[in-house]
Amino acid sequence: MEITGVLAAILSSAFGGTAVGATRYLAGTLDPLTIGAVRFGGGFLVLAAVALWRRDRWPPKSDWLGTGALGQLFFGLFPVLFNGALVYTTAARGALALSTLPLLTMLAGAVLRIEPPTIRKIVGVLIAMAGVAVALGTSLTTAPPNAWRGDLLMVAAAFCMALYNVWSRPFLSRTAPIPFVAFGMGVGAVCLSVLVVSNGGFARLATLSAPQWIASGYLAIICGAFIFFLWAFALERASPTLVAVSVAVNPVTASIFGVVFLGEQVSANLIVGLMAVLAGIGIATGAAERLGLWPDDRQSRRRQR
Repeated sequence: MEITGVLAAILSSAFGGTAVGATRYLAGTLDPLTIGAVRFGGGFLVLAAVALWRRDRWPPKSDWLGTGALGQLFFGLFPVLFNGALVYTTAARGALALSTLPLLTMLAGAVLRIEPPTIRKIVGVLIAMAGVAVALGTSLTTAPPNAWRGDLLMVAAAFCMALYNVWSRPFLSRTAPIPFVAFGMGVGAVCLSVLVVSNGGFARLATLSAPQWIASGYLAIICGAFIFFLWAFALERASPTLVAVSVAVNPVTASIFGVVFLGEQVSANLIVGLMAVLAGIGIATGAAERLGLWPDDRQSRRRQR
């Protein structure tokens, strides 16, 4: 069951890499709050419709406060920080800052005594993060003015996501992933929409071109509904750190997207970085142990005794 969760998280992160590009594409026309409201408002409508059609179990009333607070954290504060970061920094630097998520998740899990860290997970996370840095390569050498502000905002966004990862699992044991995400996403979307209405942000939607409407729909359906359902599905089945380490795939798949669809050149950095990311995920999840490429943690502990 754990490997199913990790694979779902990897697929979620793979699609998540395209969200950075779509957000950057809309950032010149829409402000960060409006982009978040469009993404999660549309995502909520899709998920709620699917949950009602499937007749899934919604969060019990005793969990409404906690689920709503998590929704406000992940679908309210996170998109503001995420979208705001991309105003100041490049997609590559933002992706690298977001790749601190597994490390922050591991630290949060340890501090809150929810998931004890292991040497295997620490090494795997660090290798995956290094792979991201290598894959992005020269993209990190060019930075716009005040890029450090965007980098800090993205790290803060990653911290919000880390807390969501750690605190979500108990709630997911009492409800299905789709209504859990829909409930929280609805709370976040309402809060964002109230702020957008107050500053007239929705009026800018009338100025969108056809390609920008397509990008908005993609953000809502794929990057709003689909990838966050996969993320909750993964958190239900795997530990927070193992789910979070998959985010290292995000910038790599974004780079591969550029190679396949935009005609960019395949660089040695991309190949080496991809191999390092896969190796890091393999070590963190224990796949390397099963293949005999990493010492078994349980055997090591038995020898220490």
